[in-house]
Amino acid sequence: MDKLISFSLPLMLSSILQLMFNAVDIIVVGRFDSSQALAAVGSTTALINIFTNLFIGISLGANVLAARYFAAGRDKEMSEAVHTAITLALISGVIMAFVGAGASRLALDLMDTPADVIDQSVTYMRIYFMGMPFFMLYNYGAAVLRAVGDTKRPLLFLATAGMANVALDLLLVIVIPLGVAGVAIGTVSSQFVSCILVLWCLHRSDGSYQLRFSKLTIKWIYLKRIFQVGIPAGIQSTVINFSNAMLQSSVNSFGSTAMAGYTAANNVLGFLYVSVNAVTQACMSFTSQNYSVGKQKRMDRILLDCMILSAGVSAVLGVGAYIFGSQVLGIYTSDAEVIKCGMEILSITTVPYFLCGIMDLIPGALRGMGHSAVPMVLSVIGTVGTRIVWIYGFFPHHRSLFFLFISYPGSWIATILMQAVCFYFVRKKCIRQLKTVNG
Repeated sequence: MDKLISFSLPLMLSSILQLMFNAVDIIVVGRFDSSQALAAVGSTTALINIFTNLFIGISLGANVLAARYFAAGRDKEMSEAVHTAITLALISGVIMAFVGAGASRLALDLMDTPADVIDQSVTYMRIYFMGMPFFMLYNYGAAVLRAVGDTKRPLLFLATAGMANVALDLLLVIVIPLGVAGVAIGTVSSQFVSCILVLWCLHRSDGSYQLRFSKLTIKWIYLKRIFQVGIPAGIQSTVINFSNAMLQSSVNSFGSTAMAGYTAANNVLGFLYVSVNAVTQACMSFTSQNYSVGKQKRMDRILLDCMILSAGVSAVLGVGAYIFGSQVLGIYTSDAEVIKCGMEILSITTVPYFLCGIMDLIPGALRGMGHSAVPMVLSVIGTVGTRIVWIYGFFPHHRSLFFLFISYPGSWIATILMQAVCFYFVRKKCIRQLKTVNG
């Protein structure tokens, strides 16, 4: 447990700092611009996640592969896997920059974004996507560092970038009134800072994960192994965010005030998610390392400890977010109606958030054992299927934000039940495989 905490805590803080990029954007425009600007920035979140989460999920494959090679002392394979991962990050970042910027208005139109918000939303998305190469290089570089147990330096790099983001947002909204364009420029600039720092760290390292730009290439054997774990994780995350986009579309039907409330509430939920996700990533990395050396009992203990840790973190933060919800939402906006809409959402999603943590942990353990496809399918069926049924079957007859977001805890429970059955059978298969390997 002490090792899990020492690994998870810097990762948790790193994720919170990364989320702060978006939170600072939301707070600055909500406080110093208008509710429409707040809604404009928030309306892009689900769409940005749809575009980016496939490749962010693939970075989990790079993490698992690097952790396995590092634990086994396979230096040549480790080096080649690292260079393949960084090259993949650069290529995917450039692709997303062009696709995201080009498809922004069409995607926002499909989500029925209100006319008083859409132009500012398009501006924010187009500028934001220009920073995708920096965003991807940081995330893949940080995944390599975490695979070798280094979660402290990614935290330091994000702290530095976060301070730059705050300063630029304030400068480009208050001093130079650029509105949503200003906060987007600030975010892209801060992502550039974190990207340069993580690449410099990998370049200066002396270990098997040292980065040499002359060696950047795609080795198909490692790309295939990264994809085996990463693509199912990325598809799962992308499809789940597609269901969130459908929820966003339903929220849009209530108007820009409800959109602004959802923006603030969703950012609060984002902090809860990255906190429990840090424990999930620790579970995946620790399980992968122990699986590579056949430590089955230690793998079981890792999952149990992670469940305790995840439930404790999410219970404390979830209950705190519910009790102090109005005060927290007041940081984002002073509009009483926006805060009221945000509290409708928080009142049903925060306290049971420990269910989301458990829902993510089981697939995390399975990915660490090299099984990613089945958990992906079950997560999509449980989460997306439940929400689609709720949005189109029940919500039209009971139109309120509270009723709409009952779909969150409902989908978490459905997914946990299916993932638990999957884990039981996969674990039995892995035990047989380990016994065969160990003679």
